[in-house]
Amino acid sequence: MSGHSKWATTKYRKGAQDKARAKLFAKLIRQIEVAARDGGGDPSANATLRTMYQKARDASVPMETIERAIKRGTGELEGVRYEAVTYEGYGPGGVAIIVETLTDNRNRTSADIRNLFTRNGGSLAEPGSVAWQFERKGMVVVSGGDEERVMEVATEAGAEDMSAAGDGYLVTCAPADLSRLRAALEASGLAVESSDLSLEPTTTVPVDDEGEATRILRLLEALDEHDDVQAVHANYDIADEVMAGFYG
Repeated sequence: MSGHSKWATTKYRKGAQDKARAKLFAKLIRQIEVAARDGGGDPSANATLRTMYQKARDASVPMETIERAIKRGTGELEGVRYEAVTYEGYGPGGVAIIVETLTDNRNRTSADIRNLFTRNGGSLAEPGSVAWQFERKGMVVVSGGDEERVMEVATEAGAEDMSAAGDGYLVTCAPADLSRLRAALEASGLAVESSDLSLEPTTTVPVDDEGEATRILRLLEALDEHDDVQAVHANYDIADEVMAGFYG
């Protein structure tokens, strides 16, 4: 398996999120609530909840906090009802962007997202304008390990691709295979750092100008920092050194 790795994006943006740990926790908790509301509070019978649960555990969200979020989602505890709303748009240089949100006030969130695009050199687009350029994938980050061993286990568990990821590997698969892939890797004694579902671009836009790259990253960071935003996806291809310089 081979392919262009987006590890730089994952690595540096995760680092930026870690600086705001409380905000990251809040986003994960909201995802768990919605997953439990939509599919029930049993992770073994709710694949989405199982993924969100594991994502929260990877981020060290306390078990008690996760359990309360599940109970709010199932109605055992009182909580706010969130709605999933996805926005599509373009950034500087024509980069395609998808913003996934969970909101309790669609009008407020829509106005905020539009304002963030406009203020940072981008523009919102009609639904469907850029979504066709992305596909949902399961992603597992493995820390270290022998490359051939990781590839062997991953392939047998249904992985579609594997690429270098810092000192480890980024393994991708179909969304339905994510739990099985992670379980197989862990059962083989490999160290799994995280797993998640993500929208991955089918094609990318090369960004060679450092100034334009900075404008794109500023827009993505501004969107990502919004309380209602759960994930931001874009189809840029920016050099690792530029990414590293932006996120310090």
